[in-house]
Amino acid sequence: MQKKLFILVLLIMTYSTYSQVGGQSVYQFLNLISSPRQAALGGKTITIHDYDVNQPLFNPATINEEMNGRLALNYGNYFGDVTYGTGAYAYTYDRHLQTFHAGVTYINYGNFDGRDEMGQSTGEFTGSEIALSLGYAYNVPWTKLYIGANAKFISSTLESYNSFGVAADLGAIYVDDKNDINYGLVVRNLGTQVTTYAGQNEKLPVEVIAGISQELENVPIRWHLTLENLQKWKVGFSNPARGEQTIDGEVIEEKVGFLGNAFRHVIFGAEVFPKKAFSLRVSYNFRRAAELKIVEQRTFSGISAGFGIRFTKFRFDYSYSRYTLASNTSLFGLMINL
Repeated sequence: MQKKLFILVLLIMTYSTYSQVGGQSVYQFLNLISSPRQAALGGKTITIHDYDVNQPLFNPATINEEMNGRLALNYGNYFGDVTYGTGAYAYTYDRHLQTFHAGVTYINYGNFDGRDEMGQSTGEFTGSEIALSLGYAYNVPWTKLYIGANAKFISSTLESYNSFGVAADLGAIYVDDKNDINYGLVVRNLGTQVTTYAGQNEKLPVEVIAGISQELENVPIRWHLTLENLQKWKVGFSNPARGEQTIDGEVIEEKVGFLGNAFRHVIFGAEVFPKKAFSLRVSYNFRRAAELKIVEQRTFSGISAGFGIRFTKFRFDYSYSRYTLASNTSLFGLMINL
């Protein structure tokens, strides 16, 4: 019965979703990595079900009483002068109503020099976006299935253009305590623009993510397998630098085959000592590695790593993600027990 109910929930959640990948929708910042732990495990892990109050930003079904009174603050330097941060807090009102979650994601794109069509200076301008979220999870009676939802309120300012939107995340996680396996599924960013930048309504970056994780029986390691962008099969793009030139000088475009597309949906990560005061994390994002690979150079794109240290009243986390030889990101996080 539990398995049938879980399958039914997954089918309902995936119904009517549509394809969205990077660069095809507004509010792309909604898919930014939420915390150093998340980044070190590949960026889209949805099967963490413990104290981590950052996790509901990606899967609201993971909200639980162990997060009660925890406040998380995360900050990172992105590319160029772009900076962003996230915050999260959970509060258990009582055991009947369970736990409520609040989160925020913010990004600042830095300062830009404005120019008109003649190249004349129009002064400096900036851009920033913010999303506030409220989440709640529910344990289906007599099962190990949890379902949850986030409501998001989005504000975006790009130069003199403004937009406001609303969105929701729907998530489910099945916690198999006997075998220490978690199964998860999330549909993220279902919503719409309430007000547009210039009169044209644009789509939000809807994404379907599935995942499974397990802690090994005799080894203190939990592995995570995540499948991203399941709403669209073909996520691979040909790289012009990897095209082949014929004798006649014709350039043959790189072909992304079945296996190439399949692996671009895969993220694999592992956490060593996940329940101890000190933990290590590492992951490999296949799509990031394939898209940012440079011909005849070893760049290690797609690899992320990090660690976490727990003290009496707080926890410090750090992650380093490899993109290219010129651009990499670090995230710093602090989780406080209030």
